[in-house]
Amino acid sequence: MRLKEKIRFFEDYLIITIGLLLFAVSWTLFILPAKITGGGVSGIGAVIYYATGFPVGITYFLINVVLVLIALKVLGFSFGIKTFYSMVVITLTLMVTQNLIKEPLVNDLFLSSVVGGGISGIGLGIVFSRGGSTGGTDIIAAIINKYRNISPGRIILYCDVIIIASSFLVYPSIDKLVYGYVTMAVVSYALDAVLSGANRSAQMLIFSARYEEIADFINQQQYRGVTVIDGVGWYTKENVKVVISVVRKRETGAIFRKIKEIDPDAFISMGSVMGVFGQGFDKLKL
Repeated sequence: MRLKEKIRFFEDYLIITIGLLLFAVSWTLFILPAKITGGGVSGIGAVIYYATGFPVGITYFLINVVLVLIALKVLGFSFGIKTFYSMVVITLTLMVTQNLIKEPLVNDLFLSSVVGGGISGIGLGIVFSRGGSTGGTDIIAAIINKYRNISPGRIILYCDVIIIASSFLVYPSIDKLVYGYVTMAVVSYALDAVLSGANRSAQMLIFSARYEEIADFINQQQYRGVTVIDGVGWYTKENVKVVISVVRKRETGAIFRKIKEIDPDAFISMGSVMGVFGQGFDKLKL
């Protein structure tokens, strides 16, 4: 494994670990103490915990052992390894923090569901953005998203409806049920927000007399494709060159700085792009 690949490997697992800790802590600090049920395998574990007192971490681990086998077969060895790693981290975090936290940090159920769901969704989004999974309905979402352009948040939303509804059998309270669905909706929204933010793209149109230097920088330093087309400035009736490139939003800062260095008088138009498919971006899924 080359140095660059090693750095990327450890970077992936570091970021995944941060996401996992956020996900686990959101449950033990906000959701479980308030006796609210979320979705996924954690939600199943929560229902069992409310009914029997059996630790959520152990239930989570046992159910996911079977699901990881599915991930290994369908999504590949790398996904399965990351999922197993996620299982271990979440299980240990849940078991440790659940013993420490008995009372909710806030006494308002709505606030607990919103804050807990938000932190949980952000954690899931961070994990998903690096190709990881926390198991459970995440595996189902990742499998479907591999072949269809359906957002993981929406898939998880549908799967979790039944899981949260089952909490009514343990706590026959409409309030708890409603707050469970609030948590689920916030998780779904936060998850999609993180994923769309991480993959957001921009289309840049750059008009400059020094177009060759700008195009070379984008192509060679940012590793993005560039198209140069001929144009005519209708006011001046002069021929101009237009540099067109689609890049990630996070890459635009470096491009703007370089353009300012090369040609401070360059005219630039940038627009957000909803979806980009092809080499260097997302794969086209039918």
